[in-house]
Amino acid sequence: MVQNIIEFFKNLPPKKCAECGKQIEEQHECYETKCPQCNKL
Repeated sequence: MVQNIIEFFKNLPPKKCAECGKQIEEQHECYETKCPQCNKL
């Protein structure tokens, strides 16, 4: 069962910025919805 959970998280699509739509480089504990460029605005 643990293997299924690991595969689930590996197969999640990359997170995208809610503002511009660019892919966000994030850590697992990150809750940001905007990329660093859009966050500065």
